[in-house]
Amino acid sequence: MPTRILLWADAASMVLICIAFVLTVYRIVRGPTLPDRVLGLDVLVSIAIGFMALFAIKTGYALYIDIAIALGLVGFLATVAFARFILVKGAQASAVQDVVEEGDTPLGMTPRTAGGRHE
Repeated sequence: MPTRILLWADAASMVLICIAFVLTVYRIVRGPTLPDRVLGLDVLVSIAIGFMALFAIKTGYALYIDIAIALGLVGFLATVAFARFILVKGAQASAVQDVVEEGDTPLGMTPRTAGGRHE
């Protein structure tokens, strides 16, 4: 009886993980913004970790748990790197917007005036 329950739980878990995988890939492809896609990739790493844990339970090999832990670390570092990229990109866009609103020219750009140079 416990073996039968484990088989049903394994099959149900595999189906749910596959559904979550498909929905997450859809979100990554259709995500309207970059943070949506980064979050989708983070969820995709979590789904892969769950799949590896499920596979480790099914096969009985503990090595898959070690691989899942390493994948979790890599996924975390990738998410932090993407978040930093988004933060820097947003700060640069905000700085350019502030300069444009003040009527000044951003650093490294020359004003387009009709008769001379800006000194």
